[in-house]
Amino acid sequence: MNDSNAPALRVRDLRKTYDNGVEALKGVSLDVQPGDFYALLGPNGAGKSTLIGIVSSLVNKTSGEVSVFGTDIDADRDAAMRLIGLVPQEINFNMFEKPLDICVNYAGFYGVPRAQALVRAEEVLRGAQLWDKADKMSRTLSGGMKRRLMIARAMMTQPRLLILDEPTAGVDIEIRRGMWKTLREINAAGTTIILTTHYLEEAESLCRNLAIIDHGRIVERGPMKSLLAMLDVEGFLFDIEGAVPAALPTIEGATLIAADGHTLDLDMPRAMDLNRVFAAFEAAGIRVRSMRTKTNRLEELFVRLTSKQDHADQERAA
Repeated sequence: MNDSNAPALRVRDLRKTYDNGVEALKGVSLDVQPGDFYALLGPNGAGKSTLIGIVSSLVNKTSGEVSVFGTDIDADRDAAMRLIGLVPQEINFNMFEKPLDICVNYAGFYGVPRAQALVRAEEVLRGAQLWDKADKMSRTLSGGMKRRLMIARAMMTQPRLLILDEPTAGVDIEIRRGMWKTLREINAAGTTIILTTHYLEEAESLCRNLAIIDHGRIVERGPMKSLLAMLDVEGFLFDIEGAVPAALPTIEGATLIAADGHTLDLDMPRAMDLNRVFAAFEAAGIRVRSMRTKTNRLEELFVRLTSKQDHADQERAA
């Protein structure tokens, strides 16, 4: 049953234990709302790809429920799959086919008539800035173009939910930013997008909501903004003139250590005034040449939450 009010993706108590005994998912539940741009964030081996594999019917679940726009993947697998476009990590099209043929043949596999597929292929290839390459051999495309062709191919069935599994793994930052632009346009046109990534700046740049998965469990979820607001600590690195003094000044409420012979590492509450820090440095005769923030805020959050999860897992095992 395709319910217009249903979440784009609804997952309940999803578990997966592989034949070798590895528990990849340990009771994952989440909802992704229609029109959202949602990040599934986690380190390699956290369970992201297993979750995506189950949702897209490439992996059999051990137990739990999955529905796409109200259509249960067990009750009506074909109908659910018609609502999903999947962009896997690996480039998996025939390098000796042309982009136009790759797109048209893919649509044909899903029952789209050829005349309609040709019109649609021009649309998606133009959207991916590949129309001028439509009749070139795919193996001649650059790495970034091949990635964009994967997205264009997935859009041939006009999916309501586009799932991308580590779409920018191993590509340079310029290609990545080009892909971000393509994905923002697809999302703005109404397609719900789920992105798995371990590039934290990617999630922060693109996504409105996220779930952080680690060791097969969701350790945190919610709007990107409110998760970032949980971070009340800011980190800075200061490059100083000359050597770090043996005795560092004490700054109440902050932690100051020497990162190396010429760099100071400071953690301080977000509400603290940096002028207090500079006053303490001046009093101690420390001259700052330059300063920079230590990590992006999402990275900080990620490290904190996953270490909390590691601690909880150790407690459970004890």
